Amino acid sequence: MSEGADLSVEATGETVGEAKWAALRELERRHPGLDKGAVRFQVVSEGERGLLGVGFAPAQVVATVPADAVPEPVAGGESGLAARAREVVERIADEIGVDCRVEVEEREEEVVVTCTGPDLGVLIGKHGQTIDAIQYLVNAIAYRAYADERKDVVVDAAGYRARRRATLESLALRTAERVRSAGEAEELEPMTAVERKIVHLRLKDVEGVETTSEGTEPNRYVVVLPEPG
Repeated sequence: MSEGADLSVEATGETVGEAKWAALRELERRHPGLDKGAVRFQVVSEGERGLLGVGFAPAQVVATVPADAVPEPVAGGESGLAARAREVVERIADEIGVDCRVEVEEREEEVVVTCTGPDLGVLIGKHGQTIDAIQYLVNAIAYRAYADERKDVVVDAAGYRARRRATLESLALRTAERVRSAGEAEELEPMTAVERKIVHLRLKDVEGVETTSEGTEPNRYVVVLPEPG
């Protein structure tokens, strides 16, 4: 962490909430990896909406972070893809009322966005539907805006993806058993490239079946087929 004076920024928005969001974004831009939980806000003005646009005044806040909570600069910074993924996940978490810290790790084949916090159930959703939807959205945005940096973005929270891996591997084995018994191919649900890779690798050495991927992104899926006799 850095030493020295506290860090403060001013920001405005149509509402106090938007002003706070703008201040957080500016702090994150200056110091990637900043702990949002350490930020304290002072509302300078709650703003005035006015009537029919007349007399409008924006809300204004001052966001302050203690010096010992400011992270040291990271050499090289984040890629555009990683920064955009972080921004989208943070915005979604903020909008649905989840207080969490968002960390990004760039790997050779993927970008992993990990959310940590005391209560991430809302972010994950029933059967992982919410976090899968967030991951889908982040990948769709990244695919359009950063085609030259194309990597899969994995969004994780509270170890959900490890549990998801176990579920996919179990699904793969059950599907392989049905395919071997019935002698007919089966299509699995659409998955990201990372999830498809889990299925392919799990069934790679399973006798009697083989796998392939079909369809187009982002709805590409795995097909489990009987191995030619």
